[in-house]
Amino acid sequence: MSDISKQPHEKQILGHPSGLFYLFFAELWERFSFYGMRALLTLYMIDVIFAALAERDYATAAVYASYGSLVYASTVVGGKISDQILGMRNSIFLGGILMAVGHFVLAIENNMAFFLALSLIIVGNGFFKPNISTFVGTLYEKGDPRKDSGFTIFYMGINIGGWIAPLLCGWLAAKYGWHYGFGLAGIGMLTGLIVFWSGIKKNVFGDRGLPPNEQVMHKKILGIKQGTLIPILAVIAAPLIALLLSSYKAIATDGIFADQNIVNVIFKGIGIAVLAYLAYEMYRATLDERKKLIVAVLITFFMTIFWGFHELSGSVITLFAARNVDLDGIMTAAQTNSLNSMFIIILAIPISMMWTWLTKKKSNPRTPYKFGLGLLFAGISFYVLAISGASANANGLVPFAYLLLMYFLLSVGELFMSPVGLSKMTDLAPLRLMAFVMGVWFLSSAFAFQIVGFIGKQLAIESSDGNVGGLDTLTTYTDGFNLIAMYSIGAGVIVLLFSPLIKKLMGNVH
Repeated sequence: MSDISKQPHEKQILGHPSGLFYLFFAELWERFSFYGMRALLTLYMIDVIFAALAERDYATAAVYASYGSLVYASTVVGGKISDQILGMRNSIFLGGILMAVGHFVLAIENNMAFFLALSLIIVGNGFFKPNISTFVGTLYEKGDPRKDSGFTIFYMGINIGGWIAPLLCGWLAAKYGWHYGFGLAGIGMLTGLIVFWSGIKKNVFGDRGLPPNEQVMHKKILGIKQGTLIPILAVIAAPLIALLLSSYKAIATDGIFADQNIVNVIFKGIGIAVLAYLAYEMYRATLDERKKLIVAVLITFFMTIFWGFHELSGSVITLFAARNVDLDGIMTAAQTNSLNSMFIIILAIPISMMWTWLTKKKSNPRTPYKFGLGLLFAGISFYVLAISGASANANGLVPFAYLLLMYFLLSVGELFMSPVGLSKMTDLAPLRLMAFVMGVWFLSSAFAFQIVGFIGKQLAIESSDGNVGGLDTLTTYTDGFNLIAMYSIGAGVIVLLFSPLIKKLMGNVH
């Protein structure tokens, strides 16, 4: 039976299927675990894992980038396995269990345990993340006008988790130790699984999310049922990924692989393969398809740039907060990771209402204009940090207000770009290439972390002294933020200048 079939006598809450609210809380707690851990990750690597290295910033940037790239790339694989074999329910359970184990393994103070924990979170996220979002869509029949507001409610859960988690996990880590913070993230993940399980027990999902074909689940490979083999392979994959993460050092000092580790090289290969296949598909496409594919590539490219700068919040910006922002009596550096989600919660409804009002006035800007403005806001946000050095005190600490304003502007930019990007990809992609184009869209976040890693390495502070900060690091960071601002503003201006041409290529897609 189809996942989107109508479920008779389905219970409603606030005009939506009751299953939405179970998915809402399951995702809220999963994002609590994910962002709670992320808030601590960079600082933990600096202070514990790589504390003995003079190049601790460089090593941290390399591992953080590899982790981020792999955690988003895994969603492409996990989504495919779910579609063809496991189904959404089994995938969510498998992913959630692996992620919870990963968070608890982080509570073990051991370097190899650290890399194994990250790899378990990577594999688990691949199964969990793409499927719970897709599950929301199955709650509504095609054309149901409630679907958009349903996703709005669901995504609010993501940001509530992203807002609360750094505050609580950061507080625990600061007061009692890193591993209490990581442990709380693990408890959050288990809570999300319990909520999802209770929804299944109460049958709020009907027949949705089941394996697409039970026969495929029971089909044997090497004498093992596929439904059993996949979890085994997922567990086996974890130590292999851990080996990749721990190989963070550059494989060459010069040539084309200079300053590149194994994960960097893998993603460069993936990038070349994706571009080659896109070129082939554009060659065989019709003129109208080719125009829309060009726009889809451009949207993905500029979204990758935006996320590449945005995701610095968990790495370079967290280090800047720890070393050069006066947080005394306000919050810890880890807790500053909550600011983005806080502003998304505050701004999401007003900006959505603004688009509705502009639509009634027939003045709602089309997608390329929103992307250009989003990149401009991102650039201005980094310029705020770039000029903050002028207000630094004698210890090289800048007022917290600069960081607060930076996150406000970055969040506005995010709301201009992120909500419209995914929907436009589904409109622009030819039906025969829908799955591939969506895979490329999700991979764009993985490639964004390659940008994060590159910037993190450029702004790495090399020191044999653990007390890094103050005036010694202020200039490095503010100069770096100034360059990021220039690139982001420049990209925004280019998009705005070429928006009339992009509009023509998009045709009737708004």
